[in-house]
Amino acid sequence: MNKIVTFSIVFSFLSVISNAQSNGLVANSDSPFTKLKSVDLDDVKWTGGFWKEQLNVEQQNTLPYMWNLYHNDSITHAYKNFEIAAGLMKGKFSGPSFHDGDFYKIFEAMAATYAVTKDKKIDAEMDKAIALFAKVQRKDGYIHTPVLIEERWGTLGPDELKKQLGFEKYNMGHLMTAACVHYRATGKTNFLNIAKGVADFLYDFYKKASPELARNAICPSHYMGIIEMYRTVKDPRYLELATNLIAIRGTTNDGTDDNQDRNPFRQQTTAMGHAVRANYLYAGVADLYAETGEQKLLDNLKSIWEDVVYRKMYITGACGSLYDGVSPDGTSYNPADVQKIHQAYGRPYQLPNATAHTETCANIGNVLWNWRMLQITADAKYADIMEQALYNSVLSGISLEGTAFCYNNPLQVSKDLPFKQRWNKEREGYITLSNCCAPNVTRTIAEVSNYGYSFSKEGIYINLYGSNILNTVTPNGEKIQLEQITNYPWDGKITIKILQAPKHDVALFLRIPGWSQGAQIAVNQIGLTNSIVSGTYAKVEKQWKKGDVIELTLPMNVELMQANPLVEETKNQVAVKRGPIVYCLESNQLPASVGINEVALVTKVPTFEVKPMQLGNREVMSIQADVVFDTSESFKDGTLYKPLSAKKTKNLTVKLIPYFAWGNKGKGEMTVWLPY
Repeated sequence: MNKIVTFSIVFSFLSVISNAQSNGLVANSDSPFTKLKSVDLDDVKWTGGFWKEQLNVEQQNTLPYMWNLYHNDSITHAYKNFEIAAGLMKGKFSGPSFHDGDFYKIFEAMAATYAVTKDKKIDAEMDKAIALFAKVQRKDGYIHTPVLIEERWGTLGPDELKKQLGFEKYNMGHLMTAACVHYRATGKTNFLNIAKGVADFLYDFYKKASPELARNAICPSHYMGIIEMYRTVKDPRYLELATNLIAIRGTTNDGTDDNQDRNPFRQQTTAMGHAVRANYLYAGVADLYAETGEQKLLDNLKSIWEDVVYRKMYITGACGSLYDGVSPDGTSYNPADVQKIHQAYGRPYQLPNATAHTETCANIGNVLWNWRMLQITADAKYADIMEQALYNSVLSGISLEGTAFCYNNPLQVSKDLPFKQRWNKEREGYITLSNCCAPNVTRTIAEVSNYGYSFSKEGIYINLYGSNILNTVTPNGEKIQLEQITNYPWDGKITIKILQAPKHDVALFLRIPGWSQGAQIAVNQIGLTNSIVSGTYAKVEKQWKKGDVIELTLPMNVELMQANPLVEETKNQVAVKRGPIVYCLESNQLPASVGINEVALVTKVPTFEVKPMQLGNREVMSIQADVVFDTSESFKDGTLYKPLSAKKTKNLTVKLIPYFAWGNKGKGEMTVWLPY
């Protein structure tokens, strides 16, 4: 076990200006079919409020914890696998086949953190890891420790194909993405050179691979990875490879919904199969469209998006309702043809709550996909979904302390369910069955600042709100600096100050969330008279000067949300939402004898009161609400059906908390949806 590593965090609010839009998380400055371009990784510094608090937890707790965890061979063996594959010691591979990829995700979080902190300890740790990767990599560019360890020690044997059909391309995809982020954060090419070797290997591999090997695309992170490599090193072979990868998916006669290749992608119009693999695929296809402009790709992505958002997505932005099951469409009456699915999208409106799978990685995939759709279209609806997932189903995957994680994110936890599910309903420091979500949420939080702003030809799009300073260069090469001051998402007042103005007109596009009604904008205390439409970007344009102030007010009323009646599990129930935050009720607000299923929300004359509440290390906004609960012992005997009888009820005032913060006060019950 390696010694504990700690990282010091030092902030500088004076960004070093490089080529604008060339060093973003998605480096799409030259992508011909995008309307929006990324700002650089170091252009945004959080100064206070929600995301500053979250970044503090990330940098002080989560990142050091994860880096040390993945060096602790008694728990994860991930770093040890690289050491064995490099020949530094003898041993066997241990852990899941995607262990390499999990380590690359943590590395990516390190690189994104370094971009804003310039912490020399982080830089040194990354260089040490890169040197090890270089020792592991085969001369032809191949790197995948489960195979390389057995190659080195002569034990690969007849299972070579099976082992290569694991998660090797997934691992390589995360390597390429992490290497691109590292290059943009540091300017160093040591990791990028390894990634070029991987990309070259993949290019040659797909030229000569058998159909079986060519279809190896389990959780296709390599689609995003290879496009990012193309954007970074400008090798046209990588774009050729990305184009071929989509075509390959349509060459099989025995594909499955679980791997999204039962039908060729160009014939897919609905979401199917394993939700993580699906969302990664859709994000990769969006990247490909950004470079090629093939309209069929975009048409299909829009159709699939509508299927997800209007029929298959939870109110938290979570995706993938089913644990295990049978493909809704990839079946026949021949039992041999029945296709299994797991961790998957189900049928339209099939959205169970207590048994919702909603893997954190799938919800992150939803963010990755919608971020790319936003860049392509400049349509605010994609930013709405990105925000919805970030604040709810992504952050629910990590504890407030930042060192415990959820694999799945149910919308109800009940002690009365008479069966045990495979995945734990509590956050864990290391999820033994599959810890992929922990490093994924780690990198997502580290990179959230890059989602905040985008450039267009006209100006700056403000996608996310939070107290920060943007210090960047406009597409025409002029410096601009602005500051957001806000307590969003707890308060809907956002103040934007111009700290440094460009010489020429630059429009500011303020996102008016789809949930908001009655938004108002004032410039230097003069209200705008033009119409402000929810679910769009409001354009504010003038010759800016230093000291100009824009004020955006988004009313944040408590709203009761209902689902489409075709969602059977939520009939005659409501969820509570305020701004972008979905709320839940925990059992610690109820008498010990009262279960979460015995409670109903009083809605006839709702008296909601929004109050600050200290929850662990964070101050959040709670919602005080009135509920009634059943005291009649109605179904506690286990009876399935009973005549409707008069209930004996008691009234109670409770505090609802943000869904992302559930389970931080110990084990208990929880529900998002409440009868009324």
